[in-house]
Order: sequence, then structure tokens, then C-alpha cells
Amino acid sequence: MESSKPAKAVRNVVEAAAEKVADALTPDVPGAPGSAPPTVEEPTTPREPLPPKKEQGAPETRTPTGAKTGAPTTANGQQGAFLTTAQGARLRDTDHSLKAGPRGPVLLQDHHLREKITHFDHERIPERVVHARGAGAHGVFVGYGTAEEITKAGFLRKGRETPVFVRFSTVLGSRGSADTVRDTRGFATKFYTDEGTFDLVGNNIPVFFIQDAIKFPDIIHAGKPHPDREIPQAQSAHDTFWDFVSLHTEAQHHTMWNMSDRGIPRSYRMMEGFGVHTFRLVNESGETVLAKFHWKPKLGVHSLTWEEAQLLGGVDPDFHRRDLYDAIEAGAFPEWELGIQVFPDTPEETFAGIDLLDPTKIVPEELAPVQPVGRLTLDRTPTNFFAETEQVAFHVGHLPPGIDVTNDPLLQGRLFSYLDTQITRLAGPNFPQIPINRPHAPVNDMLRDGFHQQAVHAGVAPYRPNSLDGGNPFPAGDGEHAFVDVPVRVAEAPKVRANPASFDDHYSQARLFWQSMSPVEKEHIVRAYTFELGKCYHQAIKERQLRCLANIDPTLCAQVAVGLGLPAPEPTEPLAETTPSPALSQVGREWPTDGRVVGIVVDADSDLDGIGQLRAAVFAAGMVPLLVAPHGGTIADVPVQRTFATARSVEFDALLLATAPPPAPDAVPARDAKAGAAESVPVDSRVLLLLDECWRHAKAIGGWGAGGELLRRSGMSGSPGVVTGDSGVDVFTGVRRLLAAHRVWERFPASVG
Repeated sequence: MESSKPAKAVRNVVEAAAEKVADALTPDVPGAPGSAPPTVEEPTTPREPLPPKKEQGAPETRTPTGAKTGAPTTANGQQGAFLTTAQGARLRDTDHSLKAGPRGPVLLQDHHLREKITHFDHERIPERVVHARGAGAHGVFVGYGTAEEITKAGFLRKGRETPVFVRFSTVLGSRGSADTVRDTRGFATKFYTDEGTFDLVGNNIPVFFIQDAIKFPDIIHAGKPHPDREIPQAQSAHDTFWDFVSLHTEAQHHTMWNMSDRGIPRSYRMMEGFGVHTFRLVNESGETVLAKFHWKPKLGVHSLTWEEAQLLGGVDPDFHRRDLYDAIEAGAFPEWELGIQVFPDTPEETFAGIDLLDPTKIVPEELAPVQPVGRLTLDRTPTNFFAETEQVAFHVGHLPPGIDVTNDPLLQGRLFSYLDTQITRLAGPNFPQIPINRPHAPVNDMLRDGFHQQAVHAGVAPYRPNSLDGGNPFPAGDGEHAFVDVPVRVAEAPKVRANPASFDDHYSQARLFWQSMSPVEKEHIVRAYTFELGKCYHQAIKERQLRCLANIDPTLCAQVAVGLGLPAPEPTEPLAETTPSPALSQVGREWPTDGRVVGIVVDADSDLDGIGQLRAAVFAAGMVPLLVAPHGGTIADVPVQRTFATARSVEFDALLLATAPPPAPDAVPARDAKAGAAESVPVDSRVLLLLDECWRHAKAIGGWGAGGELLRRSGMSGSPGVVTGDSGVDVFTGVRRLLAAHRVWERFPASVG
């Protein structure tokens, strides 16, 4: 061996070890589809199933009756190295049907073909009537102990950790609709408490369209696509929706929230959640209070711009679920604080003149502060979407000891509806035995048989009282922490189909919401109403909704009327005197920047050493850097995540320019329509489009070197939210501060005060 070869071999080993250390210290850009990289050639050597990705979780391995099995969560997944039938028989071939000769007919005896096709034919279950489009994640809830005086619910005790599964969703669209439509979002949390499952089934809007559950089919029929054409999908910008809400005016408050930026969240991670209803809490002494539940996101409440939402509907209709899963994979675990507003449990069930049983009303936080009682962290993605996110079954009647319902007429109807719909969707009454729904508390319910019974019940006496099974199961007394239906006195009254008079105010809280908005948020509300009503065919519906807006605020009505080309009507009711609630505005505060995505435009002429330092700084700040380059692969050994052809501004929370790249070889309109007249400009038109869109969407922008010069030539340098400097790290420092406010709204002064 030559004398140089041992030294070279040692050097190679040292360099390889150094690369591994560097890889371990540098976080990966999220989005890899599998837990191991694929090979170019098809693998042919049998091996056990790959483990889940590091961010994935699965339901705990519990028996159908809630007992721990001690098995790993992968025990519910596929087993072994070989393909088998559903009964475990190994198969030689799954690519060819059994035939009477190579060209003969397929034989009926091909049991593998029949099993495979039959199962495929039945893979789909009915999608949810509402909230069909959803995404879920596993996590943990930790109680603060601050609620122990008002509720005996054990999961709220100090330091108590409770596994959870959360499902986010849109309301109106089908499973195949886009994430970023203007719509209410579901925020449903399943707490696997040791006292029984608790489902907090809420929304990202604290009020609802209706006051009584009997109207739920009406609002959904009105909001869903028209039954003759099945359009428009997943949106309310059509005649039947506005026909209903302009006639059924109790919907105006919820509609105002939907027309605000709350209707198009930036991310599930930046979305508030609300229990909507008022619940009754009971403590160990039997004392009760009334309460409303709130989820407060760690990252603050932020939204997409309307143009971003439209772009994403085409560019990435899975944007919200991708953002959720990428954040978890990147270690930017989404967090929310659970808080409660607490009210005295008086016979009137009102607070500050607000009827607590009216689900179209809020209690402003300035009147009843939200008190933190625990923290939710989502830290694992599902292993299987269907088994977990699609089959998870929520029900507002899944309550632990210490939490009870009230006589809210919408909540009362939901107590029936949720259980009823699960029986249809999940093919029978045994849906609690599906792994994602299994309780983490012992189950001895005397319920037997039915479709998909997975428990193997022992004994001969599933009834009470009995002696043949030794009296088992026994009722739990006060000392066994049993669930208590709080014995609330029901007032003597005739049976009527009516609401209390306090439910008749349909405009004051919509006016409160409008008056609480910042000028830029008011501009967005005007634009939303103008767009949605502009999509309606019938003038009468537009005029009727303008009458409703006149009773909310004359300025709002007048601005929308101008956009519709209609006269603004006068109010038909006195305008309510309200005190603005700053807590309702999304603008004016700063928030953590965890998990934000920073686009960095580079090319071969960029300072690549500086780019490496910049990427490290972005990762260290808890954000994700995505390099955008003329081509894929690498730029001087630095990995490229996006190209000028594949990148779009909606992916990024901020854009940094390390260069002003000339048109790339593929900047040809026939190949990429975004390229435009590439040959007529010195900078690639697709980079200019990125820059222009980020500018219009009030995002932070930075540049240095040739990138800073491009900002100066464009006239953007020196304007709000544009940072220039000598290096990428210096520029990022300034941009990071801007990201805490999410947008740079001062770039575009509002005209509505």
C-alpha cells in the first residue's frame, strides 16, 4: 500500500464523521415523505416494515374496553416482511389474477383477487356532512391546577398530563376541497382522561349562525353548494347562503366574523379555538359556575390575505395541513393555552346583560378575563390518516366528572346529533372501540353485540341488577368520582316553540365586532362582503343584506354598497351603543415566530459562505429556510428546496434576496407562464413576481448585495417592512423583528377609520 493511502483513508473517515455531526446539528427541512430515503432500484430483499417517521404517533394500544396492553403503538400497524392475505397467508403474487391459461378468463376461485377488490370497493366511508375536510395531530395537555376550585375534572389538576388528539377542519367543503377557503374552522379536541373521554368540540369563531339546533339543517343546506349544479364548492359566496342569513338575521354576528380575516386563517397553529357554548362546572363540594372555553395560540392569531388564499387554492390546496405537519416535523410544536371565562351560576344565566345560553353572543374578555387552566402541545402527526383523522368520532356528550351541559338550545340538539351521525358514518354503535376512539379508562358498560364488536365480553348477565355475574358492574357512588348530572332546577313553564326575549338582539354584537377592528381589518371586511355579495345573482338578496349591514354600521354599509353599485339604505333599528373589545383584533401585538418559513433567493453568484451562515441563523431562530434557486439540486453544495419555476410567494412568511438573478434557462413563457417576457428584463421575471406578491401581501422583505440593489431599483428600499444591509445575517435580524407582528400593514394605509 502506498504511504499516502492510509493517511487518505483516515482523512476520509474523519471527514465522513464530521459530515455526520454537521448533519445532526443542522435541522432538516421538513417534508420528506418516508422515514428512510428510497433507492433508485426497487428493493427486493425482504425486511420488516420501516418504522414511523420521528414526528409520527399513533393511538395507544388499548383493548376495546380501555385496558393498557403494554404493546408498542406499532403493534397496530402491518407486521412482517412478506405480503399476506387478511388472514395472514403469505402470497407469491399480487400483480396477476388467477386465469384459465395466460389468455383465459379469470377464475372465480381467485380468493386473493376477490378479497383485494372487495376491500378496495369498501375503502371509503361516508364523509362527514359538515367538517369533512380535516387534519389531525396527537399531543399532550398539561393542567395548571388553576381550575381546581371550580371543577373536579381531574385532567385540569396541576401537572396532570393527558394524551389528546386534535382535528382541525373546514365546515362547508367536501373532503377534496381546499384548505384555504373562507369558512369557519372546526377545532375539536379529544382528551383521553383517566376518568373517561372528554371531547371539546369547538370552532375558531366563538359564536354560531343559529340559536337553536333545529335550524342547523337550514344553515348547512344554505351554505352547501346549490343542489342543482353542486357549485360553488366550499364557499359562501352564493345566493342561497346570503338569502338565508339576510332573512335569518341572528346569523349576522357569525357572518361578520366569517367576513373578517378570521375566515381565512394563516395556519391552524395561529388560530384561536372556542367551545362556543356555556358549560356548567361543578367542584368537589358540589358548587357550580358557568364557563366558556377558549384556546389561545402561542403564536398569536393571524390570517392570510385574500389574494394569498386564492393563490393557495390552486398552488397548494393542502396548505394548512402541510403547514401543521411540517411544523411538527421541524420541532416547532404548535401550542395553545386552554382558558376559561367564569360566570356565577345564577337562575337568570346571564352576565353583564348578556344571555349566556345564546350561542350567537360572546362575553368580551374585558368584562370576563380568560383565565389560563392548561397547555396543549401537538407533537406527533398521525401514522395513518384514515384510521385516525377520518375515523375519530367526537361528541359534545363525552363529558368527564366536573363538566356538565347547560340548556343552550343549540348544545341540546348537538347532544343528539353527534351520536346519531357516528352510527351512520362508522357503521354501528361500536365506534368507540376503533383505536383512535378507545378511552383510556376502564369500560364496563353492559352494551353488547352490534356491527364491529371487537370486545370479547365475559359473563352471562349484561343487565342490572344481577347475581349471576356477582352483581358486576356496580354503580359508582359519590366517593368513586362518578359523573354527576347537576340537579339544576327547571322553571315551571308551558311547552312552547319559542326563544327568550333576550335572544332577539341580532345586531349589537356584530356592531361590537366591527367597532373593535383596526382600520386595515375593516378594509378586509368591506372587501369580503363586497366580493361575496358580488357573486350573488339576485339584486334583491344584495339589497336585503345591505339593510342588515345598515343596522350594524352605516360606514360598513356605505362602503359595501359602493362596491355593489347600489344605494346604501338607512338603518331600520337604533344603532347599539357598544364599547370596543381590543381582544377581538388580530393587529397591534407581537408574537413568537416559531416555524415561520423564510424564502432565500440565491444563484451561483451569491455569497454561498454567507448563505450557510444565514441558514444556520434561521434554523437557530426556530424557523425554516427554503433556498430558491434557478435550478434544483445544489448550488455549490448547498441544497436547493425550491426553484424559480416551483416557488410561489404564499409559501413564505418573509423573502430574502441574496442576488438579482438573470433569467434562468427555463424562463421561457412556453414552459413556465410565470416567466412572462423574460428576455426583456435583466432579472428573472419569476423572482420579480415573488417580490411583487410579497410586497402586495405586506410581508417582510430583505436584501443585501445585488439583492439590496434590486430593492433600491424597484423603489421598495426604505419603505415599511423592507430591510437592507451588508450581510444576510444582518438583514435577517431586522426581518425577524418584523415577523413578530406577522405583517407590515403600515405599508398600505387604510381608508376606513
